[in-house]
Amino acid sequence: MPDILQHLQTRNSAPRLTAPGPSGEQLDELLQAALRAPDHAWLRPWRFIAIEGERREDFGEVLERCLLRRDPAADASVRERARAAPLRAPLLLAVVACLQEHPKVPFYEQRLSAGCAAHAILLAAEALGYAGIWRTGDAAFDPLVGAALGLERDEEVVAFLYLGTRDGNPKNVPALQPADFLSRW
Repeated sequence: MPDILQHLQTRNSAPRLTAPGPSGEQLDELLQAALRAPDHAWLRPWRFIAIEGERREDFGEVLERCLLRRDPAADASVRERARAAPLRAPLLLAVVACLQEHPKVPFYEQRLSAGCAAHAILLAAEALGYAGIWRTGDAAFDPLVGAALGLERDEEVVAFLYLGTRDGNPKNVPALQPADFLSRW
């Protein structure tokens, strides 16, 4: 089996990540992979926001503040989890769908393109020896979080990608059979 197929067939999410994370040059490599996502009409309906270093703590404060706006009764443990979330990995990458009116490319397709870009980043991270996990949750859909990230009215977070070095062994994932997901018409 070609190495690329082995790579594609064995990638899985890493919920526990540690330093080091991708360097600046490696981040460029990850984004080069993302820029090859399917893109009908060359709209480039995505952009990326890197949150790293001390800015992760600042973003944690944003997440806690926005949590309290959504749920003023959130207890201390939930607040702490929100504040610590960006510290789960050395690099947090927000993948943003930039939605544009187009007669042939509906918003749905543009969101899918941004999702493909996010997946390409995860694949490229594994190819470089790193790991990652795609998370969303309430924060991804919170307009106040979007405002803190500088999103425009026509932009949406489609993924928060946590990227770094896998902490521990890859999790065992069940083997799936392609025939279970394929039908013929």
